[in-house]
Amino acid sequence: MYEGAVQDLIDELGRLPGVGPKSAQRIAFHLLAADAADVRRLADALLEVKARVRFCEICGNVAEAERCRICSDPRRSDEVICVVEEPKDVVAVERTREFRGRYHVLGGAINPIENVGPDDLRIKELLTRLADGRVQEVILATDPNVEGEATATYLARLIGPMAITVSRLASGLPVGGDLEYADEVTLGRAFEGRRVVGR
Repeated sequence: MYEGAVQDLIDELGRLPGVGPKSAQRIAFHLLAADAADVRRLADALLEVKARVRFCEICGNVAEAERCRICSDPRRSDEVICVVEEPKDVVAVERTREFRGRYHVLGGAINPIENVGPDDLRIKELLTRLADGRVQEVILATDPNVEGEATATYLARLIGPMAITVSRLASGLPVGGDLEYADEVTLGRAFEGRRVVGR
């Protein structure tokens, strides 16, 4: 492979999620060829995000103050909490412009293979938020994979006795998709989540 600093850069880039060895090498050589000013801006942005950004004390979303902009917004409803795995999921839900409640970011999903259990997530903080009686519904918006389903099931069991409505995001066929290409699980979910249209 390469000598000294170049290999160190490739190794560090390769540790980023979704960046394999070839991508890390491509990025490293792009940075080597870039203007020093461009590389400095990237380095400054990385240092600044580590220095200024923290996690919201209420919901766990990314913030530059004690509270994120959503928790600071008085127009948002306190009666509904959407539970997501990561801050990037908050952005995905916000893009729909359909949800006007609050969020709770767990910081991951239950994953025994990776040694991530319920105590490693922000579940105690969620239960504390639910204890005051203002929340009427919790929407479980964890990923539709094995870990997300396990986390949603665990949370539903915990919240069930609290007399709070617990719902799960619907899943099924994507708009513009073809039935013949849908896998059995997706098609099964689409049948489970079907709704009546017109009479």
